[in-house]
Amino acid sequence: MTNLTADSVAELFVGAVSLAKNGEKVSPRGMETREVLDVHMRLTQPRARLLYAPPSRVINPAFAVAETVWHLSGSDAPWIFDYNAQLRKFADDGVLRGAYGPRMRNWAGKVDQLHRVVEILKEDPDSRRALIQLYDPAQDAAGHKDVPCTLGFRFHLRGGRLHMSTTMRGQDVWIGMPYDLFFYTTLHELVAGWLDAEVGEYHHHVGSLHIYDRHLDDADGLLEVTASAVMPELTTKWEGFGDLLDQVEARDVTGHPGWDAMAATMRSYRLWKDGLHEQAWRVADTINGPLGQALVGWYGELDRRAKASARRVEAAAR
Repeated sequence: MTNLTADSVAELFVGAVSLAKNGEKVSPRGMETREVLDVHMRLTQPRARLLYAPPSRVINPAFAVAETVWHLSGSDAPWIFDYNAQLRKFADDGVLRGAYGPRMRNWAGKVDQLHRVVEILKEDPDSRRALIQLYDPAQDAAGHKDVPCTLGFRFHLRGGRLHMSTTMRGQDVWIGMPYDLFFYTTLHELVAGWLDAEVGEYHHHVGSLHIYDRHLDDADGLLEVTASAVMPELTTKWEGFGDLLDQVEARDVTGHPGWDAMAATMRSYRLWKDGLHEQAWRVADTINGPLGQALVGWYGELDRRAKASARRVEAAAR
């Protein structure tokens, strides 16, 4: 087993990319890939969850937020495509069959696993049974395009601190990891809050840590990454949590500073997608903390891409 430890997602990302780049060559489903098997990553400050690594890797924080809200609310609704249209190619009949939300919040139409985790640890703080299972052979052997990379989550409450472990069959370090860790560590923080516990360590266990060959050139340009700032608290009461998520999905004000920043991030990005770029910039400038900084950085990246595309078109027309 290979072990990586870092204080922030940014630091963890740098180490994981370096490791994957030097992995063995494999080609699952015909895609040339570098892979390292059996990797354990440990994040000591789970709230330092946002990656910003220009110019090589700039993530869309609005998608990170939207996906997190989508998962937590138990949804597989197609509104998530408004924040990442690339996901459509993994859908069957317009639905992502591997969506985590329904499995986590309504397994087999019966079990809210997230609520059950909180109940178990309130009843028995030393329990080893606080689990959320995501991989479902009954569904995932059916040949759908979208099969969960995440197998499940485990929670251990020890000494007043909640530790969380995620187990993954595979982790695409370049594209998926920054977004995955944003959601997982938000989940970690929320469960800790519902248990009146401190946020402990986050552990990330990966069967296949990999990077696709098409991303190697970009990864070679990853020279230095600034450590992620700790994000504002998202802790909230369980009662009314569903209503709060509905408000954030609707991009409304919630009255909770951390979640208001999440809602504003989604609101700003929808303005951008509607072509109202100046309004989107203005909203982004009002968002305090790492999310606002990341959103401004993302818009700068989109502007850079648009200008590069225009130059290519102009050159082709000569």
